[in-house]
Amino acid sequence: MHRRWIWLAAAAAVAVAGTAAWQRYWYHLPGIVAAIRDPVQPNQPVLWEKGPATAALPVGERLPNIILIVTDDMGINDISAFGGGIVPTPAIDSLKAEGASVDAFYAANATCSPSRAAMMTGRYPTRFGFEFTAVPPIFAENIGHGGQLGPHRPIFHADRVEGIMPYKDMGVPASEVMISEVLQQAGYRTLHIGKWHLGEAKGLRPEDQGFDESLGIMAGGGLFLPEGAPDVVNAKLPWDPIDRFIWANLPFAVQWNGGKRFAPNQYLTDYFTEQAVNAIEANKNRPFFLYLAHTAPHTPLQALKSDYDKLGHIKDERDRVYAAMLVALDRSVATIKAKLKADGLDNNTLILFTSDNGGAWYVGMDDLNKPYRGWKATFFEGGIRAPLFLRWPARIAPDSRIGSTGSHLDLYATIAHAAGEKAMAAMPSDRPMDSLNLLAPADGTMAPRALFWRSGDYRAVRDGDWKLQISARPNRVWLHNLVDDPTEQHDLSATMPQKVAELRAKVDAQAAQMPKPLWPALIEGPVRIDVPMTAPWKEGQELIYWSN
Repeated sequence: MHRRWIWLAAAAAVAVAGTAAWQRYWYHLPGIVAAIRDPVQPNQPVLWEKGPATAALPVGERLPNIILIVTDDMGINDISAFGGGIVPTPAIDSLKAEGASVDAFYAANATCSPSRAAMMTGRYPTRFGFEFTAVPPIFAENIGHGGQLGPHRPIFHADRVEGIMPYKDMGVPASEVMISEVLQQAGYRTLHIGKWHLGEAKGLRPEDQGFDESLGIMAGGGLFLPEGAPDVVNAKLPWDPIDRFIWANLPFAVQWNGGKRFAPNQYLTDYFTEQAVNAIEANKNRPFFLYLAHTAPHTPLQALKSDYDKLGHIKDERDRVYAAMLVALDRSVATIKAKLKADGLDNNTLILFTSDNGGAWYVGMDDLNKPYRGWKATFFEGGIRAPLFLRWPARIAPDSRIGSTGSHLDLYATIAHAAGEKAMAAMPSDRPMDSLNLLAPADGTMAPRALFWRSGDYRAVRDGDWKLQISARPNRVWLHNLVDDPTEQHDLSATMPQKVAELRAKVDAQAAQMPKPLWPALIEGPVRIDVPMTAPWKEGQELIYWSN
């Protein structure tokens, strides 16, 4: 009954402005309901539980500390270590220079939730039905009604909404064994800061899935500062319904261990960084695992004015805000490295740095994933190529290269092996695991394997040098040899039907092992492969329809 009255009150709040206002602002309803049910409280202090006052063992004899840093929608070309970037990223670059990088590293999916599910479980998320990014139906409807301008319109499957599970229940099932649970059993203090997006209901939240302490955002994102803050520069994207929905519904707020939402006391990227420093300080005398999941540079595009003002050479305001968000991310890495060094933890800490998928087409910027084709929400290389840097001075030589093909799936086994025998023993043995230890090539033990991607009827496989993509809308395939053609310019599907058939059979065999999704895809949206959302529509532009 209480829930019914909340919805009635929210509907009334919107309806008072009349039918026209309702038609224009109906997608604000989730934010209105959330504000009534769980209003954002003023800032509150976060007190990380302190570990022992003195360490039981010297740093070099302890289990390594492990920090997993994940950015959100960062394009491969946002990192200057790869030779491009709109601004230099020296601290992020230093992780590569001072450690190892993987020659060909892939996101587990082309959107955020499934990629994060793969990182945390070491399994294809389709193995447990987590095929699509978790979104409420009203979000999908918003895209369906206000999506891409041009001849190809989004498709909203209204008939699939009835009976769909509540948004808060869309998450990684509790039966999955997350890397946080493995490390807990191995004696680690496990800490989560930042984005979660793997389930909001009790039993699915970080504190229920192996994290001792959790501070962050349970949904897909939020504001970096209040829109009208004196020290913020905003860049709204009027062409993008995703951006419109975020501004309307995802406030400047975090949660601490599942409590009431409250406002951070500074720009969100810096807030998460400061809290990471505090968490390291509290746990410097015991082994810890810190999962730091930034929400930048995902929309909404908001930058600190102090960062924005230093980038006057970038004339476009949107581009300048985006660049300033990268500056803040780079500052985060520099701050964490400095804290580890100050506490004498630097040598025995493994830092892993990656992004959840490629840069997004809806931002409207051309070169986020250069030199690769494609965007977030495509299985072209631009959508699924990601950085992975591993820095561990005690174990990894500077400027090392891991020549294998790796994936987010492999973070699980890599972290568990780094954490030692107890962690390896705690890894699940009662289910198929898809994770390989990326540090094993030094021992000659990492075997090659095919990698698969799936979102509805759009599927892909990379097997050795070959990559096949299969799309239902449009009905076609793409075949590329990634050694000869790493940027996927020359489709060989018409001239090599036998290779297409061979790889299609592998895709079908892998798909046959997977259960049906836990919730259906509600939206299919057109994404052009070679141009951003703001580019004029022209005849012959290649596209796929992304299911979510």
